[in-house]
Amino acid sequence: MSPEPPKQLRLAVLLSGSGRTLGNLLAAIAAGTLPAEIAAVVSSRGDVRGVEIARQAGLETHVIPLADKVRVAWSEEIFALCRLCRCDLVVMAGFLQLIDIPADYAGRVINIHPSLLPAFGGRGFHGLHVHRAVLDRGCTISGCTVHVVDSEYDHGPILLQKMVPVLVDDTPDTLAARVFAAECHALPEAIGLHARGLLPHLKPPLSVQ
Repeated sequence: MSPEPPKQLRLAVLLSGSGRTLGNLLAAIAAGTLPAEIAAVVSSRGDVRGVEIARQAGLETHVIPLADKVRVAWSEEIFALCRLCRCDLVVMAGFLQLIDIPADYAGRVINIHPSLLPAFGGRGFHGLHVHRAVLDRGCTISGCTVHVVDSEYDHGPILLQKMVPVLVDDTPDTLAARVFAAECHALPEAIGLHARGLLPHLKPPLSVQ
């Protein structure tokens, strides 16, 4: 019997910055290597490149800043949109806010983090802060992690990791570039595995429930 074909996942992408990860997902979808479509993009900031990338791609795009909102209400506003768009999976792609995940989306939210968790994770560990810490510690390897998002920073079950070497002449910028290249493979791979039902930590797509 041939393996069951992957499900076409509907994604919501949450971002706060440059949108590089969103661009990578769009490229993988266009190349036919990622069985997904991006149903909505939500940014916590309006003045970022990620919003421009989403709008140029014709994606449904929403700017929902936390600002002075209560976090629970702000989180619910985002997930109400995910429900409306029938999103199977929420992908945090450089999303720098802690979000409250409602029960119906527990096991449906993932994040890509630029270190080999549990090392160099938690509040304040994002972007170049991570890579500086890796170099300061004298690590010889680093990498990235795709994990399930729960109520803590960088804490949920690990789904997939990719390792990269740390070179003796690395700077935070050169290490960041090497880790991001690994992220460009890791995140689409993890989403593709989920589309095939191969990640038991994640709930199945809405279309198969």
